[in-house]
Amino acid sequence: MDGVEAFIFDVFGTTVDWRSSVVKELEELGLKHSLSYTSSDWKDLANEWRQGYMTKTYEIAHGGTGTNDVDTMHREILEDMLSSSRWSALSSVLDEDSRARLNYVWHRLTGWPDTVNGLYNLKKNAIVACLSNGNVRLLVDMAKHADLPWDVVFSGALFESYKPNPKTYNGALKHLSLSENPHKAAMVAAHLFDLRGAAKAGLKTVYIPRPDEENVGVVPEEVKSKAEGGEVDVVVKSIEELAQLVRKQRS
Repeated sequence: MDGVEAFIFDVFGTTVDWRSSVVKELEELGLKHSLSYTSSDWKDLANEWRQGYMTKTYEIAHGGTGTNDVDTMHREILEDMLSSSRWSALSSVLDEDSRARLNYVWHRLTGWPDTVNGLYNLKKNAIVACLSNGNVRLLVDMAKHADLPWDVVFSGALFESYKPNPKTYNGALKHLSLSENPHKAAMVAAHLFDLRGAAKAGLKTVYIPRPDEENVGVVPEEVKSKAEGGEVDVVVKSIEELAQLVRKQRS
């Protein structure tokens, strides 16, 4: 990472633990309304919601049509789920205000244990930015909620697409004045598809394995082995480890 001036982070799954955050609020809803769903059910709902988002943003990134506002997308996916028989009990107790608040759970995600200290330490020696498919207000709200000290927030909405469309990475590079020197920026993510997209745009890449953040059925050890085999420039266990690596290189 010698010579890297800016570290650009993926957000969902890489810096914040979306699954635990969403499940926690769903469990609280279940208790409030005395619903019979189990913790396993709530995990299924969170995963289904997230998978809908992943599928739709990927389709749009590759030329499909759809909203460029993730809050709108999340609400559409939520309403589709609530219309199914499995979630009918939940649907029956949620009025408009409750649905709107639940939809904004994605603004209230919390970081992994290493995230906050790691980012604060890393930004002592480099720019720390995020590049997410989330819309700007979502990312700003989340940063305030989780104490994520971004120097700048980049959203796919600003570039009218979603990762891994090249416009997103190139747009971030442009605003960081690194278009001519993309190797002075590094993308940090827990998803190989994101890092592959960044590498095609000339960025260096840092892989951080996170629980259950690659495709269903893929063994995490296999993903890490593949990354260490040359698909990325650096593999670290945490953002704190990345900050330590950069500090040593700068000293």
